[in-house]
Amino acid sequence: MRIAVVGATGMVGEVMLKVLAERNFPVTELIPVASERSVGKEIEYKGKKYKVVGMQTAVDMKADIALFSAGGDTSLEWAPKFAAAGTTVIDNSSAWRMDPTKKLIVPEINAAELTAADKIIANPNCSTIQMVLVLAPLHKKYNIKRVIVSTYQSITGTGVKALQQLENEYAGVQGEMAYKYPIHRNAIPQCDSFEENGYTKEEMKLVRETKKILSDNTIAVTATAVRVPIVGGHSEAVNVEFSNDFDLNEVRNILHHTDGVVVQDNNDTYTYPMPMYAQGKDDVFVGRIRRDESQENTLNMWIVADNLRKGAATNTIQIAEYLIAAKLV
Repeated sequence: MRIAVVGATGMVGEVMLKVLAERNFPVTELIPVASERSVGKEIEYKGKKYKVVGMQTAVDMKADIALFSAGGDTSLEWAPKFAAAGTTVIDNSSAWRMDPTKKLIVPEINAAELTAADKIIANPNCSTIQMVLVLAPLHKKYNIKRVIVSTYQSITGTGVKALQQLENEYAGVQGEMAYKYPIHRNAIPQCDSFEENGYTKEEMKLVRETKKILSDNTIAVTATAVRVPIVGGHSEAVNVEFSNDFDLNEVRNILHHTDGVVVQDNNDTYTYPMPMYAQGKDDVFVGRIRRDESQENTLNMWIVADNLRKGAATNTIQIAEYLIAAKLV
């Protein structure tokens, strides 16, 4: 199994390599790929050194699967070239997510939609993945009418530059800014750029991708996405209105039996999800499960996950694992 990791020197690329090793993914040949300025650099994988190659070299090497985490423009240009060479691309950027000809996959929810003909597969946005993993089984049972989500997003979603900005601000050092404002001791109500409707791209990803993954355009979704000075993962306050009433214990039980979801919900012991405990883990954590007393058939939840793992690298690799298990590559 020849695996190309495109964007191998970036923050998500590094986590991909780590997750591939941890999960003992069946790699017979690893092809680390990055932009021209990184070509020739060495990366380490399972104690061995590998030289980074450029995009065209990687296409010519005809990998079985290419795991892309190199930004939307790179994906738009290069994913079709890899696909044309017979490589199955799993792409982490937003480039292909809303393309009606491409599948948008969270394996626990909709991997069964995949076929051998799918040569470019989209990985959803990190914020969307953790939310829909919790929503999917509840939608099946109670039918979701509306979702209101407010996110508290880790700076790791922006990349290394944001980490450097926070560290500089901690140390009182002037440096390059990933954001228009300081992030230390601050919350910035803007993730990504603004669209014409006044919402950011990140907010609209939550709206559009949720409907596509759950295969239901009737679900109304509205979002506010906020960047906070946190490293461990993304947190979300999610308010869900159902068509049908629910029992709280049944909700907890459903979530307890959902693959990839861990329920942390005990007020007596102050047990609830937090990014400091989610960091480095592949699960999605849910707690603060309670009825919205202002409206019928409505639930409040708090959902946390490591955005670099289940929100990016792990979900991508789980898609690859499914492709192999289902003999689609």
